Formats: sequence, C-alpha cells, structure tokens
Amino acid sequence: MFSDPQFWVAVAFVAFIAAIFNPVRKILTSNLDAQIKDIRNKIDEAENLKNETQTTLSEIKKRQNDVQIEIQDIHKDAEKKIKQLEENAEAKLKDQIAKRQVLAEAKIDQLTRDANNLIQTHISSTAIAATISILQQKLNNQEQQKLIDKSIEELGSALKN
Repeated sequence: MFSDPQFWVAVAFVAFIAAIFNPVRKILTSNLDAQIKDIRNKIDEAENLKNETQTTLSEIKKRQNDVQIEIQDIHKDAEKKIKQLEENAEAKLKDQIAKRQVLAEAKIDQLTRDANNLIQTHISSTAIAATISILQQKLNNQEQQKLIDKSIEELGSALKN
C-alpha cells in the first residue's frame, strides 16, 4: 500500500485538495458574501425607493385633495360674488328705473302746468280781447271814463288792505 504509486497519487491528490479547499472556500465564500451583500443593498435600495414612492404618492394625493377643496372653495366664492353682483345690478337697475320714473312724472307735471298756463293765458287774453271789444262797442266815452274811475278807486282800496 505505501509502496503503491497510486496510493501516493491518491494521498497527494487528497492533500492537494485539502490544501486548495480552504483558500478556494474562502474565495468562494467572500465572493458569495459580496454578492449577497450587493443583492441586499439592491433590495434595501428598492425598498427605500418603494417607500419614497409611496410617500410621494400619498403627498400627491393629499395635494390633489387640497387642490380639489381649493377649487370647490373658489367655485363657491365665485358663485357668491356672481350672486352679489347680480343683486347689486338689480338694485341699481331698480334705482335707475325709479329715478327715471320720478323724472318722467316731473316732466309730465311740468308739461301739464305749462299746458294749463298756456290755456289760461289764451283764455284770459281771448276774454280780455272780447271784453274790450264788447265794451268799446256798447260803452260811450262818458261811460268808459266812469268805469275807469271806478276801477282806480277799487284798486286804491285793494292796495290799502
């Protein structure tokens, strides 16, 4: 057995394998550990990205909800302002209508007074002209003088009162 070259080849092979096994094992183990560490780092990075993405997504949803609420508030404010503007416009229109109606009534009253004055002036001048004409035709000079004197006396007594 010790003299058999195959035995020594087998012993040398086993010794060689034993001598190489430890460094090869360390190299393989360190390479595998490095790969495991690298994979863990990538997994951790992916989880961090996932968490950041979820945080960003929740922030975006929150912002979206805030924007929706703000849009609703703006819409409500706009409706209130529109309603207020409509009410103001309606009130101004009613005021203008009332003012124009008052002006129209004042114009109508003025035109009525002017027409009445014109009619009275016409009637008075026509009556005076008719009276003068009648008096000239029916009264002689002496009666005219008596009438004038009587009118002057009445005017004097009216002025004293």
